Amino acid sequence: MKFAHYFFLFVLLGHCTTAPKAVATTSLSPPNVIIILTDDQGWADVGFNGGTDIPTPHLDRLAEEGVIFTNGYVSHPYCSPSRAGLLTGRYQARFGHDCNMPYNTVNDESVGTPLSEIMLSEALKEQGYRTSAIGKWHVGDHPALHPPAQGFDHWFGFPGGGMNYWGIPKGPLRTIVRNGVPVPPAELTYLTDDFTDEAIDVITAKDEKPFFIYLAYNAPHAPDHATAQYLEQTKHIEYSGRSIYGAMVNAVDAGVGRIDSTLIANGIKDNTMVFFLSDNGGRGQWADNRPGRGFKGMLFEGGIKVPFFLNWPAAISGNQRYEHMITSLDIYPTVVEAAGADAGAMKQLDGKDLIPFISGRNEAPPHYQLFWRSVGGYEYAVRKGDYKLYKNASKEKTLLFNLKDDPGERQDIAAIKPEMVAQLEQAYLTWDEDNLEPGWLDPHIENCIRDQKQWEKERKKAMPPPERPSGK
Repeated sequence: MKFAHYFFLFVLLGHCTTAPKAVATTSLSPPNVIIILTDDQGWADVGFNGGTDIPTPHLDRLAEEGVIFTNGYVSHPYCSPSRAGLLTGRYQARFGHDCNMPYNTVNDESVGTPLSEIMLSEALKEQGYRTSAIGKWHVGDHPALHPPAQGFDHWFGFPGGGMNYWGIPKGPLRTIVRNGVPVPPAELTYLTDDFTDEAIDVITAKDEKPFFIYLAYNAPHAPDHATAQYLEQTKHIEYSGRSIYGAMVNAVDAGVGRIDSTLIANGIKDNTMVFFLSDNGGRGQWADNRPGRGFKGMLFEGGIKVPFFLNWPAAISGNQRYEHMITSLDIYPTVVEAAGADAGAMKQLDGKDLIPFISGRNEAPPHYQLFWRSVGGYEYAVRKGDYKLYKNASKEKTLLFNLKDDPGERQDIAAIKPEMVAQLEQAYLTWDEDNLEPGWLDPHIENCIRDQKQWEKERKKAMPPPERPSGK
């Protein structure tokens, strides 16, 4: 068993805020695994990252019981490509999945994560797991690319990129299905609650196999819908939009609390790995990405740095804040290694098994550099150590930041650090040699141009007129 060499795990001094605690793991069996993914949630929209207005007590408790990744990134700044990276453990550019699926056409089976990619669900089935996908899919519209074809035994959710929260169907991409069969809207209540209920049913099913649940809430993605129960929790937020958004986040928190209670009641919490993260930075309206600059769709920190933690009481001490940069691509190798497979033999993976790093057995950073690419290089970014390069197409320039000194990315130092710009640009070009051109395009370029023009227009509108009256 893979855990034979995990005799003791220690909190890493110098990268955590608390004293070390040892946790014996010699008797662990393969853990249950739950990946909880939210949609467009801001970095500061949780208490464990300093948020104060949206109540997230259950998430905060689970985060504090485990390890919080203070520099946790996703591999892309928006929905579909980010999910493709997480589920395959690979930079999605490796297989040309740089874009969301086109919105204005019927997509065939060539548009989406190809079946040739080995998803985490497939790798875990090889290890004897029962696998479930719940919630938003959005990595392939065509039925040939839906969860049942990608290693999931059970599927409850919808294929597309967004849906109303009442379960009212609107076309095949916005219809709730259970294992391919549409679910009558009368059987649905509020999708966040419905997805939680389904996850609890999977957890409590009578089955001796360990389970893997990919629970992809569509909250707090638009449209902004919430029930009276959750709106009551955010009535203190006077901005109505933020109040509704916060209620959607609070609904996720309540669901996670119910799931945690179910694990405890069934005596399986200790050996259940729970990852929590958002698919990308918070949406442009109502989310709080501070201290990061920007939001979803951008390669500023606000678009790619997300709330991120791992809770696994049997193997990981609590009260840890791990500061080295990690990525959603690390989830795959971390999970399969814990399940008993040899992640090192899976040469296609771009991530790292995080356990040796957060335990202190390996004191090096998991990654010395990370890469991001949108629409085949229309925009790209590289982070190496404290430095981050961002080719920002909207502003028509390449930016360089020192994130240690300038976490808000306010000071572009490209002009005074040309050697670092050249080094990171070359690193990107070398990395990109192994990638494919996008297999399809989405409106991202047009959206960037539109948003930049609107930004410039609004700022100009706020300025005084060129010729002001003298006042006499």
